Amino acid sequence: MIPRYSRPDMVAIWSPETKFRIWYEIEAHACDAQADLGVIPRANADAVWRAKDVEFDVARIDEIEAVTKHDVIAFLTHLAEHVGADDARFVHQGMTSSDVLDTTLNVQLVRASDLLLKGMDRVLEALKTRAFEHKDTVRIGRSHGIHAEPTTMGLTFARFYAEMARGKSRLEAAREEIRTGAISGAVGTFANIDPAVEEHVCAKMGLLPEPISTQVIPRDRHAMFFATLGVIASSIENIAIEVRHMQRTEVLEAEEFFSPGQKGSSAMPHKRNPVLTENLTGLARLVRMSVVPAMENVALWHERDISHSSVERAIGPDTTITLDFALHRLAGVIEKLVIYPDNMLANMNKFRGLVMSQRVLLALTQAGVSREDSYRLVQRNAMKVWEQGADFKTELLGDAEVTAALSPAEIEEKFDLGYHTKHVDTIFKRVFG
Repeated sequence: MIPRYSRPDMVAIWSPETKFRIWYEIEAHACDAQADLGVIPRANADAVWRAKDVEFDVARIDEIEAVTKHDVIAFLTHLAEHVGADDARFVHQGMTSSDVLDTTLNVQLVRASDLLLKGMDRVLEALKTRAFEHKDTVRIGRSHGIHAEPTTMGLTFARFYAEMARGKSRLEAAREEIRTGAISGAVGTFANIDPAVEEHVCAKMGLLPEPISTQVIPRDRHAMFFATLGVIASSIENIAIEVRHMQRTEVLEAEEFFSPGQKGSSAMPHKRNPVLTENLTGLARLVRMSVVPAMENVALWHERDISHSSVERAIGPDTTITLDFALHRLAGVIEKLVIYPDNMLANMNKFRGLVMSQRVLLALTQAGVSREDSYRLVQRNAMKVWEQGADFKTELLGDAEVTAALSPAEIEEKFDLGYHTKHVDTIFKRVFG
């Protein structure tokens, strides 16, 4: 991923230096297990560990690979240059390249998950803080982009909190799904390596042994992982779209923090654009872009082919790096989001009481008017508000058919804003406990 949308800690997980360090640890732990089993001399295993402080030369490995056309062999050749040819002769005993590659990939995905979970925790904390801050800040709810009924800004934040909390639970499950390793040799039969080696290596690397592998770890695990990242990205976009809507000039119920010296447009000095949330919408697309290829990686030929390999070299780092960046960008947006309660109230009152139409409809039915007639009476007065700018309550009070069923006091009571917020505490208890 390009540096513009990257954070150093996540980038480091996918660096060649980190990859080769994990490869080395897998090979060294495997040698330990082989020595414990008496398959190789203990002295050879110890010799491999004496290279633990070596900084592997990425350029040298690339140079060897240019000849071998095989990345794992290139690494093993370079390792032998440090360990010594004789001491290194038992390295990779009974193993196949996928044992190293797949186990390493899953170590990296687990580490990436841990960083992503920290990012989600920051988002959740920001959403919770703003939810309680604006629990009772009334704003209009919208359906189809049209004014519906009153809600609160706190409920908007709480809704997003609940969604992201579900995302965190899914990511925790996906982390567990991907937390397996395989040191099972060619086609996964353990013919040339004892299953105890796999158990030892996985324990040391923080993984669980894959119950049954072929020459690769089954890719349905990875499909689940990347699909989960795609859902989280969609939740990020869901929040970003709401902020972008609220920042529209004719709405302006909230806006991204605009820092001193920030410029919104090269042409129009007045502009304050929702650039961060627009960026998040785009980044969400990049994350979701990995989902279909990950799904297509599940179907491999027989015990193994490498059609998945090129895909994962791209989507592994790119997707986790992008989502990591997006989570922290989203958290920053929420933490600094500027809220305009007065504008929310003004927007809600723009159509002069129209948002209380359902209360009047229900009151008429409860007063004995049929639902069809109740709807007709309310709608004909509501249309005057839409088309003539009339006041809804005034029109209702002047409608003889309405006042025949409801007294002026009963009509007045239907415009009490508190009616719509009376269960906010109940909802908050459900969301936050």
